[in-house]
Amino acid sequence: MNPYILATLLLSLGLGTTITFASSHWLLAWMGLEINTLAILPLMAQQHHPRAVEATTKYFLTQATGAATLLFASTTNAWLTGQWDILQMSHPLATTLAILALSLKVGLAPLHTWLPEVLQGLDLTTGLILSTWQKLAPFALLLQIQPANPTILIILGITSTLVGGWGGLNQTQLRKIMAYSSTAHLGWMILILQFSPSLTLLTLLTYLILTSSTFLVFKLNKSTSINMLATSWAKAPVLTTLTPLILLSLGGLPPLMGFMPKWLILQELTKQDLAPIATLTALTALLSLYFYLRLTYAMTLTMSPNNVTGTAPWRLHSSQLTLPLATLTMSTILLLPLTPTMLTLLTL
Repeated sequence: MNPYILATLLLSLGLGTTITFASSHWLLAWMGLEINTLAILPLMAQQHHPRAVEATTKYFLTQATGAATLLFASTTNAWLTGQWDILQMSHPLATTLAILALSLKVGLAPLHTWLPEVLQGLDLTTGLILSTWQKLAPFALLLQIQPANPTILIILGITSTLVGGWGGLNQTQLRKIMAYSSTAHLGWMILILQFSPSLTLLTLLTYLILTSSTFLVFKLNKSTSINMLATSWAKAPVLTTLTPLILLSLGGLPPLMGFMPKWLILQELTKQDLAPIATLTALTALLSLYFYLRLTYAMTLTMSPNNVTGTAPWRLHSSQLTLPLATLTMSTILLLPLTPTMLTLLTL
């Protein structure tokens, strides 16, 4: 792709998200989401492959549906209450519609079915943008909506953690596994959203660091399936040693960084007298942990079958920048001791 066009598209992506961040009016927020969607479509379709075109079409239709529902919800709220301000959305019907529209845009269960299919059709770089940057703008709006009946957020959260764990169990494609992982993590965030918005932001930040490092590892190894992971020892032995720690951090095992948000969320749910929901959520985390362990096992303890797709490749020098990967990997593994600092910042 022409570098000028690429720069324009990436700047438009940033502009769309920034407009949504800065807006207090529903129409402006909707406009930011639309700019965001339209900017990423050429990046998704640049491969000129039938799967990429199919993924782009599915993504466009899904996002257009979400945006139309959001516009309908905000218009309904303005019609019923006379308010276009995001923080003034008070009518239960409009609030529920807006939450469902934003859930569709980020890929929360049961509105998640487009995400694995779309992510599977993309290359790893665009998949990384879709799994991280594209979640920010809808989440900024979700943080500002306070539903009158909080049950809908709890239902969405538990469904997402359950479906995200269950769906990834029988997958062999890494991008589909990351899609289900994304749904599960978003479920944790939505679950705690109404009780502690700052904790949701901390979980989102942790998710962005963990997901970015995982995608960059897959990109460096050029791995798209579990079988291809088994050849990574020949390309980057040191990275292959560290990657299980990244994956187990995604699963939320101590003493890694991924344990911090899960621990704090379970603690907060228990404080809110929601111990049964906290128990159920903790059990669904075990499902996700299983497929991360599968990836760890495939990467470090197995040798790939010596067929055409699994032959050990040449150890050629990679052109990928390794500084972002190194920084994110260290953050993923070593940031748990900063938990007291994070807690202090959350209570400010």
